[in-house]
Amino acid sequence: MSLPPGFLDELRTRTSLSQVVGRKVMWDSRKSNQGKGDMWAPCPFHQEKSASFHVDDRKGFYYCFGCQAKGDAISFIRETENVDFMEAVEILARESGMPMPARDPKAQEKQDYRAELIEVMEQAVQFFRLQLKTNAGQNARSYLEKRGLREAALDRWEIGFSPDSRQALFSYLTGKGVAQNLILDAGLCAVPDDGGAPYDRFRGRIIFPIRDARGRAIALGGRSLDPNARAKYLNSPETLLFDKGRCLFNHGPAREAAGKGKPLIVAEGYMDVIALAEAGFDACVAPLGTAVTEDQLRLMWRIAPEPIIALDGDKAGLNAAMRVIDLALPLLEAGQSLRFAIMPDGLDPDDVLKSKGNGAMQGLLDGAIPMVQLLWRRETEGKKFDSPERKASLDKCLREAIKKIRDASVRGHYGEDLKRMRWELFGTTPQENRRGSFQKQTFERKKGGFGKWKPQGPMFQPVTKTSLLAMGTDSVADVLRECVVLATLMRNPTLIERFESQLERYEFATPEMNLIRDVLLRISPQSDAEEAVFQSVGPEALENLLRPRHVQLAPGIRTPEKTDLASLCVAEELAKLTARRGAKREVSDAMRDMDGLVDEGVTWRLGQAAENRNRAERCEGEDSAEYDVGENGAQMVRSERSALDDILAATGHFGQKDTT
Repeated sequence: MSLPPGFLDELRTRTSLSQVVGRKVMWDSRKSNQGKGDMWAPCPFHQEKSASFHVDDRKGFYYCFGCQAKGDAISFIRETENVDFMEAVEILARESGMPMPARDPKAQEKQDYRAELIEVMEQAVQFFRLQLKTNAGQNARSYLEKRGLREAALDRWEIGFSPDSRQALFSYLTGKGVAQNLILDAGLCAVPDDGGAPYDRFRGRIIFPIRDARGRAIALGGRSLDPNARAKYLNSPETLLFDKGRCLFNHGPAREAAGKGKPLIVAEGYMDVIALAEAGFDACVAPLGTAVTEDQLRLMWRIAPEPIIALDGDKAGLNAAMRVIDLALPLLEAGQSLRFAIMPDGLDPDDVLKSKGNGAMQGLLDGAIPMVQLLWRRETEGKKFDSPERKASLDKCLREAIKKIRDASVRGHYGEDLKRMRWELFGTTPQENRRGSFQKQTFERKKGGFGKWKPQGPMFQPVTKTSLLAMGTDSVADVLRECVVLATLMRNPTLIERFESQLERYEFATPEMNLIRDVLLRISPQSDAEEAVFQSVGPEALENLLRPRHVQLAPGIRTPEKTDLASLCVAEELAKLTARRGAKREVSDAMRDMDGLVDEGVTWRLGQAAENRNRAERCEGEDSAEYDVGENGAQMVRSERSALDDILAATGHFGQKDTT
């Protein structure tokens, strides 16, 4: 089977050789440098103990200094899996998410045709370079000189000029014997709608050759010298050689520079890349006339694990940066992210280098912010959060954003950072004048900070103002359970993340309890949760939460150091609350249905609801064969209870009630 042109190049681009080899070897951490893609291990092809097997992940090749084995990802799969060439290609394609092409008997012809197109492109590059040195290119040379590009830079980047003539390039190539179809298929010329003679696509423009990772000319970019031109920049159309969403300007040289330890910079256009490279920032690339695509992101991560997006400081540049966030979130992995260096307002990297120098640019790159901070900026900048509804809207937007992250570990860390930022935005720095004398009465001063909340007065003293009857709820038991859940999490903030989704969906009995829930959801695990609740919802709500006897006796309150017990307590109470609430809904729905004809479906639903409630209210975390639950909800070891019953029966007190 023959493969279509460019398929193997695309496969090698998408494949990480270190990941392929890493399944067969154990990397030597002392010699390997993962950031540079420079990996060493004992050779998998011969028995040895020293790490003589070298993988260059940037170039996609391996070499063993012991047995001289060498090759790329395809040859490695062939040797280690004992498969032929096409089977190795199929394995890598499947892992890279690339569909295998259908059989194409003319694949070799297409490959030969592709080589001819590359040759035509090279001839066009040489033609435009010569034109820049003629009298017709005087204005172009003056413009480039004003932009700070000297002769050496023009030669390095092979910059040229296209005369403002309808058929200058077409006449030159046909005069060299190049077929018209090759010129058209290379995207150098086009046929007008009326079917007339072909015309040059690039006229009166400075020409920047676009080369692939292997250095082959595949397209052109043109910058107009006419300020009234409809398009300031113009790229070659999509061709057999050029797919602009899968290419990067300056890909090859940037990959080589990044392999030497330089950070990868992603700029917006050709001139930015050229200016950065000429200033010594060699590892720089740019997308080609479009917003950054998923394929381009993957190419960047093949070059460096954490590229720096250096976009213009105007509104368009910021909008482009925000679009990159949504594109990158689902693709984030451990050690694979982005940072953003936002240029000063109205300046691009070229402007910064010319007006402020290399030091200023280096400072901007060193101060590049992680993507999570730019995400926060996008959702909060210019907005007011002066109402619960607006705060809830922010929480919803942030949750929706981090849900896109597929990597669970990265998603968790994003959640922690965003919680910390929310607390910094909504929280208030504790101040003595806000606490006043109440703080002195209700908090016990400890060395290094404030102690745990102590309700005023005796522990079991009833207070009408803060009693459960004053809460206006029909179910005192449910309110007690809700208090236990919130109080336990407040004393054990490291458990909040474990129950985050359940808390977000659950509606508590009172507005104050819902506010406490919201405070707990936005604090970090290392925060002083009680202090946060005190500052946000006030002392009265905290008093109401912690005063009930049931709360004071909860395991997570009496022994907060036993986090496993506290976690089990919260899980059980939430399960009971959810089951009871579900049963109530079923009864309510059934009552409405009973207005009509009662059938077996209604009774079945009620039976299921009752069973679910009963199952939840039995301690599911315990073995029912060993434990019983008393009427007061306490757990009793069944063997001990049986022994007590035997004693009572023997003394004649079995079944008698205590009337004292």
